[in-house]
Amino acid sequence: MSHQPEPNVDEVVKNIAEETDTPTETVLKMYADTLADYRIDARVFDYVPLFAAKKVRDQLRNSSNRKH
Repeated sequence: MSHQPEPNVDEVVKNIAEETDTPTETVLKMYADTLADYRIDARVFDYVPLFAAKKVRDQLRNSSNRKH
């Protein structure tokens, strides 16, 4: 079974922070928390980092839409 390489967390966090105009520290905490939540129930871990990044990005975009 082949595994996807883990994405560079710093790069993922930086990209989400830039895309959503959110402080890096906030994104890093959200990403780490989301990753931990997903890993609890995951049976296949290959795509967990991608799912976590998507969830954080979506949450931040939705919260910024409510502010405007």
